This record gives sequence, structure tokens and C-alpha cells, in this order.
Amino acid sequence: MRQTRHSSQGQAGAPTRTSGAASENPLQGAAFVLAAHRLDQLPPDSGVEIAFAGRSNAGKSSALNALVGHGSLARTSKTPGRTQQMVVFALPDGRRLVDLPGYGYAKVPPALRAHWKQEIDAYLRKRQSLRGLVLIADIRHALTPFDRQMLAFCADIQLPCLVLLSKADKLSRAQMLTRRREVEAEIAKQGCQAELIAVSATAGTHIGDARSVAASMLG
Repeated sequence: MRQTRHSSQGQAGAPTRTSGAASENPLQGAAFVLAAHRLDQLPPDSGVEIAFAGRSNAGKSSALNALVGHGSLARTSKTPGRTQQMVVFALPDGRRLVDLPGYGYAKVPPALRAHWKQEIDAYLRKRQSLRGLVLIADIRHALTPFDRQMLAFCADIQLPCLVLLSKADKLSRAQMLTRRREVEAEIAKQGCQAELIAVSATAGTHIGDARSVAASMLG
């Protein structure tokens, strides 16, 4: 059983805010390190890292690229499910960002899907350098069972969580607020320590705020 972690992050609905156009990107300079098929292929379990998780068609790679300010760092594709390994990126100071395989939509063999589930579960439970989870969910749709499972997991071990509702530019303001309230209620139900931010990688909406929270989880 991994050690329970505590966070000073607030609950959903009361996030720490910075200006949307931050003068300096705290996640700038991220570079590819390796892609791991198994947990034992990851870098040594020391230092600090945060992980990115989400359904394969939720815009996870686009959100990660927007946060680091590098349009092609994480591979994006019109075909969901291209992230099929645990992909590690390092910041200049050695802190790490780990892009987990997308869940649920990719057309992959059942054996590979079972392998992902096993490795992701082991990573989240055993990785001592993990300081937070960035969960990306498409704002146009209700949270999936996987999303709720991730929130429950974070609540169970008190792992800070940043929920990014992606593709916010696809909804009207009224629709966005309605979806936010629904997700806030789900976060409260799960008892998760989470920040909730609606973002758009295309329009840049609240990307600066998301960067700030992600950086705070790193250190």
C-alpha cells in the first residue's frame, strides 16, 4: 500500500487562480525522455512527477501540449488512442510529466487493454514520486465510469487532482456552467481533493490557470 499523501489544494469550486495569460510558463521546456510499456521501465522512483489521464477521445494530448506550450510534444491524432505507453517528459529541473495511455475508446486487443489497466493501477498505487493527477474529460459529455473511478482513487489515497474539462469552446457559457455544476457535484460525492477548470486547447481558455495548478502540484 502506497503512503497516503496530503495536499493544500482546495476543493472544487474554490480553485487558486492566476491570470489566464501568465507572463511565464512554469511547465516550459518539457522534453521527451522515454516511453514505457511496463512500470519497471520508468525512470527511478525519485524526485517529483504528475500524471495525465483521460479517455482516449477527451483531448488529453492537446491539453498537455497547451499546458507545456509545445504544440507537438505529446502526439495528437484524429484517431483516438495513439498514446499506447506511459510516456515520460522531463522539465529542465528534472521534474516529470507522465502521459498515461488513453482509456476506453482505442480499438486495441483485449489483452493489451488488460495490460494497460494493470500497469496504470500499479503505477498510481506504487509510484512514490507521484504528486498529483491531471484528469482530462470532455466537457460536452458526462463523466465516464473511468473518470469517476479516478476521482474515487484520488480520494482514497488523498492524491491531489486537477480536473480539466476540455473543449470548453464547443459549448455556450450557460451549457459550460451547467456541466461544471454536474462535475463539481460528482467531485464532492467522491470526496476528492480537486481543482476544476474548464479549458480549451484551441482557444487557450484558462490554460494559464491550469498551468499554475499543475505547477503547484509539482512543487
